[in-house]
Amino acid sequence: MGGASIWHWIVVGLIVVLLFGRGKISDMMGDVAKGIKAFKKGMAEDDTASKPVEPTEPVRTIDHQAAAPTATTTATTNNKVG
Repeated sequence: MGGASIWHWIVVGLIVVLLFGRGKISDMMGDVAKGIKAFKKGMAEDDTASKPVEPTEPVRTIDHQAAAPTATTTATTNNKVG
């Protein structure tokens, strides 16, 4: 067979209505709509919460100073011919 005909979908729809009832299907669709609204609201709140917060105290940094040359560095510089 090539695919599902219109009669196939009508039979499937009738079985779904018989199993769940019309009221239950509309309740489920309402719950899906509430879930979508809650998801969108959560995404909007997440966007506002992800903005950077200004620090209350100034940021402190550590200054790095150049280290004194080591013995191996000094030994290799003294052995240069020149």
